[in-house]
Amino acid sequence: MNESPSYAVSAAGVQTLGAGFQLDVARAAESAGYSSFWVAEANASEAFSILGAASQVAPTLGLGTGVLALQLRTPPLAAMAAATLQQLAPDRYVFLGIGISSPAVAAQWHGTTYGNRPLAQVREYVALVRECLTGESVSFSGDFYTVKRFRLGLRASERTPKIVIGALNPGMLKLAGEIADGVLLNYLPAAHVAESVAHVRAGGSARIHAFIHCGVTDRDRYAEAARKDLFSYAVVDAYADNFRRAGYADSVDEMRARWDARDRDGAVAAISDAWVDGVQIMGDAAHVRDQVQAYVDGGVDVPTVFPLPWGNDRRAVVEATIDAALPR
Repeated sequence: MNESPSYAVSAAGVQTLGAGFQLDVARAAESAGYSSFWVAEANASEAFSILGAASQVAPTLGLGTGVLALQLRTPPLAAMAAATLQQLAPDRYVFLGIGISSPAVAAQWHGTTYGNRPLAQVREYVALVRECLTGESVSFSGDFYTVKRFRLGLRASERTPKIVIGALNPGMLKLAGEIADGVLLNYLPAAHVAESVAHVRAGGSARIHAFIHCGVTDRDRYAEAARKDLFSYAVVDAYADNFRRAGYADSVDEMRARWDARDRDGAVAAISDAWVDGVQIMGDAAHVRDQVQAYVDGGVDVPTVFPLPWGNDRRAVVEATIDAALPR
């Protein structure tokens, strides 16, 4: 068990509810005593706009992106954004969380090239971001990026943004352990944490962050919402493989077979109760707290509460979840 985990909150699950709602989540997290606030980016809020605002309304929280699709920003632009945020929060940690994303997000939604060498691209991206953050003149010629005489035009802060890689599968977990300050786990049950941590440790000593999807809400009433959410990820091969390794192979295979047969309703229905309850934690405050602790016991250094806003009063559910997840 970790001696002193650092608890965080993500607003990724509520980003479609608007910028103001996300900032209220940041305020609630700060009030409850959390250490950092994270946002996602796909097709709703732009990440650094929210984090810039959060730096002012919650002035003690660290700030993180969890995660950015790296195809949407060049490494110099990512370095500029992270360095700007670090200037707004000079005494706090800034986490530049990046990931290879998915063909749907990168290619279909944003019209960029998804690529077919994810490990090589992530390695090169991180190397170039690190160079850009030094403030020195950077010329770089790689397989994916070419930069000539870029120099970050911001005065260096005493802190340097930390690079966190979103990773699911063994190769990316090992790479994150090797080259990043942290690795961000997502959509996995507590029982699968130890295996993921072992892959990270095969590469190095990156700090283990994990999104923990949870809500103080009625499990039976919102199980269908949980199934639909899991379905939207399990149609992506990398997530499907991750869910198989986590112990849900039979359910994943049935879901995918029904999806291939164009039976969407059947595919959603194929997601088992065990899969729902392992990944989407719902119940009373004590249940949520116990399950968050299970992730810590499994080896997570930064348990990052990902509130599920499923209830008649979404704000009340989110606030109750933020309050419940901390140890007593």
